[in-house]
Amino acid sequence: MKSYSTEKIRNLALVGHSSSGKTSVCEALLFKSGVTNRLGKVDDGNTVTDFEKEEISRKVSISTATAVTSWKDFKINLIDTPGYFDFSGEVYSALRASEAALVVLDAQNSIEVGAEKVLKYTESIELPRIIFVNKMDKENVNFAKVVSDLHIKFGKKVIPFTLALGEGENFKGIIDVLNKKAYEYKGFERVEVPIPEIRIEEVNHVYDTIVEVVAETDDELMEKFFNEEEFSHEEFLKGVTSALLNGSAVPLICGSATTGAGIDMLLDVITDYMPAPDDKRAKRGFRNEDENVRKISKDEPFSAVVFKTIVDPFIGRISIFKVISGKIDKDTVVYNSTKGQEEKIGSLFYLNGKTQIETKEIIAGDIGAISKLTITQTGDTLCDKNNKTLYKKIKYPKANLYFAIEPKSKNDEDKISIALHKLQEEDPSFVSIRNKETKQLLIGGQGNVQLQVILDKLKNSYAVQTNVVPLKIAYRETIKGKSDVQGKHKKQSGGAGQYGDVFVRFEPSEKEFEFAEEVFGGSVPKNYFPAVEKGIKESTEKGILAGYPVVNIKATLYDGSYHPVDSNEMAFKIAASLAFKKGMEKANPILLEPIMKIEVIIPEEYMGDVMGDLNKRRGKVLGVEILEDGNQKVVGEAPHSELFEYAIDLRSMTQARGEFVMEFDRYEEIPSAIAQKIIEDAKEK
Repeated sequence: MKSYSTEKIRNLALVGHSSSGKTSVCEALLFKSGVTNRLGKVDDGNTVTDFEKEEISRKVSISTATAVTSWKDFKINLIDTPGYFDFSGEVYSALRASEAALVVLDAQNSIEVGAEKVLKYTESIELPRIIFVNKMDKENVNFAKVVSDLHIKFGKKVIPFTLALGEGENFKGIIDVLNKKAYEYKGFERVEVPIPEIRIEEVNHVYDTIVEVVAETDDELMEKFFNEEEFSHEEFLKGVTSALLNGSAVPLICGSATTGAGIDMLLDVITDYMPAPDDKRAKRGFRNEDENVRKISKDEPFSAVVFKTIVDPFIGRISIFKVISGKIDKDTVVYNSTKGQEEKIGSLFYLNGKTQIETKEIIAGDIGAISKLTITQTGDTLCDKNNKTLYKKIKYPKANLYFAIEPKSKNDEDKISIALHKLQEEDPSFVSIRNKETKQLLIGGQGNVQLQVILDKLKNSYAVQTNVVPLKIAYRETIKGKSDVQGKHKKQSGGAGQYGDVFVRFEPSEKEFEFAEEVFGGSVPKNYFPAVEKGIKESTEKGILAGYPVVNIKATLYDGSYHPVDSNEMAFKIAASLAFKKGMEKANPILLEPIMKIEVIIPEEYMGDVMGDLNKRRGKVLGVEILEDGNQKVVGEAPHSELFEYAIDLRSMTQARGEFVMEFDRYEEIPSAIAQKIIEDAKEK
């Protein structure tokens, strides 16, 4: 591939709702620009960026993939992202590596939740964006309604750069508003046709809107506008670019990825108006941890950030990165400043899906890939060891849905840890942990689809078979009352005997475990106190109700007796454990459950449903806060056992507009009816 200077590079993330056609649009851009000689289809499983087994079988993107093309002497790096909400971490990392976003809408469904969320997010981080209204050739399409819906939600800044020539089965092409020309399409090739007379007034009205926006970008242009003077082509181009980069205009283009309509216009807008990486107005996705800020220039010392890792069981590890400053070639010795170690690079290449395009060097602003890095992970900074710099790590959303899994066989058990580690490298928003209390292996993520994909990858890519098992709750036991008991261990039948005798008072405590002694007169020698404490402490690991750890208990040793020959530490330890069991039985033992603090962010219209649902989960609302973006933050609490599938249920309740985080807060007594069922189940097992 030929070399391009930084100002001739465009980095674009394709984002939007699932099934809006992002991968198909990417495929159309590659086909139109001559990278591919056939138009791949998602349904046929032969697209460039959906190459994983799971993507082909599910017919949806589940992982970020890159592709590279050129148009009018510009290089365009396309980053195709998943639309499922479960893979939002992939979207965030792709947007950080881009100077612009291409938001794909399905014309049949107007603004779906995924598109709405990503439009709000890109607006909040001031990232320039293009909206492409795809599938204009499908049934039940109403382009005017799509534009109207966008204006209602995002204001008049959304400006149609194209209008549709027909829609649905009558869709023939587009009207280019900027140049006041109309085109009909046949097989990705366009033919200029006259603008229908009935549409000329509409075209002029939209064009005047663009002119007004352009005028607002510059005082001189504003003066020309008021004097009703024409803008030169250069002035118009410059003004449109400024409007797009400062967010006062969001261009909207309509078309079809399958017929090719509007794809050439889309390529023109990307190259003409979207910012180069070194444009001073471009937003920097990767920011320094320190004051050692690098300019996006090939003349600066080398630095780069890895924003995606592919771990293939056969090919090995591939690190996809963006060069922030300087350049990298095959002989570059890179320093991983995140890990503080040097890395030796393997091959250096661009990626078109899974196809590797070898290159000698990759310069500032460009996106490439390296094979066989050993310690580098997603989010790590690579740089010149003599000119160290460190970029901020990507913050991935926390896991809020967990599955408990078990390997099916010993063979699966041997392989599962390595497989899960590799899957975590590919998707840092996925976690796997071993719960120390329940001893269960848990996998966590953003939703059901993500975790199901992980299970399928374990099976299909790593030959690891698993079973999903019920999640266990880390319950606790404690006491509500007091008790005064004796624990006596006596074994004196022939040979060396054992004798230990203790009187212990048990009562509730604010501390997890508390031991005290009030022994007078030497009834229990001091050298046996530690054995008594140890005997009780070890006994708290398994309570008498359901075998859960005992907490918030105070044990006071106040009396006892001993034998000058047969007493020893083991005898007093056993006596203490006997006292513990009696003491628990007599002090009104109860079960405790973990209570989680939860913060839910939702649009106002879902407040009633969410608050009502929280009450049904034995929870309570602690407070409500109105956020700057108009959303509501509901702060509440609920038992952990009631929140296992809250991620799925909240998404259903709010049409995927709701988000939440939760964390452990405290333990609280379980209602007796529920406690009885837990105790019965424990005894049965």
